[in-house]
Amino acid sequence: MCGIFGYKGNSIPLEALEKQFLKLRHRGPDDLRSDINPGKAFLGFHRLAIMDLSPQGMQPFKYGSTSMLCNGEIYNVEALKAEVSEYEFNSSSDCEVLVPLIEQLGLEATCARLDAEFALIWYDHKTDTLLAARDPIGIRPLFWGETPAGEIAFASEAKALADICQSVEPFPPGHLWDGSGFVRFRSTVDQVERGMTMDEALQGISQKLQRGVEKRLSADAPLGFLLSGGLDSSLVCAMAAKLSKKPIKTYSVGSEIDAIDNKYAEEVSRYIGSEHQTVLFSQAQVMECLDELIRMLETWDITTIRASIGMYLICKWIHENTDIKVLMTGEVSDELFGYKYTDYAPSPEEFQKEAQKRIRELYIYDVLRADRCLAAHSLEARVPFGDLDFVDHVMSIPASMKMNSYGHGKYLLRKAFDDIGLLPESILYREKAAFSDAVGHSVADGVKKHAESTISDDELAQAKVIYKHYAPVLKEALLYRRIFEKHYPGRGSLIKAMWLPNREWENCDVVDPSARALPNYGDSGD
Repeated sequence: MCGIFGYKGNSIPLEALEKQFLKLRHRGPDDLRSDINPGKAFLGFHRLAIMDLSPQGMQPFKYGSTSMLCNGEIYNVEALKAEVSEYEFNSSSDCEVLVPLIEQLGLEATCARLDAEFALIWYDHKTDTLLAARDPIGIRPLFWGETPAGEIAFASEAKALADICQSVEPFPPGHLWDGSGFVRFRSTVDQVERGMTMDEALQGISQKLQRGVEKRLSADAPLGFLLSGGLDSSLVCAMAAKLSKKPIKTYSVGSEIDAIDNKYAEEVSRYIGSEHQTVLFSQAQVMECLDELIRMLETWDITTIRASIGMYLICKWIHENTDIKVLMTGEVSDELFGYKYTDYAPSPEEFQKEAQKRIRELYIYDVLRADRCLAAHSLEARVPFGDLDFVDHVMSIPASMKMNSYGHGKYLLRKAFDDIGLLPESILYREKAAFSDAVGHSVADGVKKHAESTISDDELAQAKVIYKHYAPVLKEALLYRRIFEKHYPGRGSLIKAMWLPNREWENCDVVDPSARALPNYGDSGD
């Protein structure tokens, strides 16, 4: 995950801009470079070298009077290069193809034809024009802010803008900034359901997910895989193992007290023949990392923080003990195929509407978690379930097929890979355990216990007065909010709401977002 920064204006001193730019150093420790138009603009790039490790792959890429920064992976790069064959490429970086495309087609037309995960900033020194864009799901992070002088700034993380901008907000996925406002170039959630047979639905899931994994195996830097032992990461790892010429490297994580998923991850590893490492952590490590974790996450949301603890600690271990720079993960599956709580969807229409909502909000919940946990330790995330073609297909499957009327959640995803030997049936049809629980119930329970012992009832009651935006109603939530506000005072609106099941549905009116609060949690935590 590289770090990009762009500012257009003259009210912020160069020294202050450089200080803010350096707050993204963890995202790209391999190299850094700034591009300055004195008194007009500042661009900065922190490089995590993944494709073309040579100096030629360093950004900004320049063409005529323009400079471009991109944190991204362009999966249809070869097809795009054929459209600009007259351009002389200076590197083998996939992102360089955007330079001639934007020059020829403009930013909107270029973005609309990308099969990619990206956040980019484009600047024309001659016309003093600053543009930006972000991929349709928001897998690559981008924020925008306005300075007190009314100038625009962009950065990969909010922390690089908080001290110089009076307002800071997430850059909306699937949009571009054209110099005066936001323009949507693509949506991933407005597909109309298509009439299709079960076989067509399953075949599309199987083929498109395997293609999504295959695309993401290309890297000039070492590649690894997060393997929880749950359905989603197990499918990704199994497909990658079949496509790879040598054993893949897999990693699982859990509490040293009561990890649930590690034994399943080890079972999958043995089955697919991966080189596997199990990483255990203590409750002391959990408490020690909370402050820095929340600073890196830039959120106060309970679900995001709980689920980030294990991911943050395993990424820390991988960074400190291996040469891995890219990790493939299983995020985005739940939003497409359903959570435990979507078993209670009252109708197919409500199921589909909920899936659309969750996909639209990925960039402030699960995708944010994956990005920050990895980027905090100079790692890049690749997310096959977020492949645009795959998402389009799943969202166009009739919701009546996707609802849990089969006795198993995510039935279509399981059935698509049944009877081919990709995974043991015990894994393929294993009930879901939420990651925040699967690393060990003691993790969240220990934090809750700490919050109960250190925060009084009066303090919790006062939280409703202190915090105007989404006041905490649980002591654990107040603990997280206080840490967040210490690092980002007054920025609580960066996250619009706490992640919760749809409380309008039967059995879903809960204030604690853990799946353990639902009556259908069942054996998923065993």
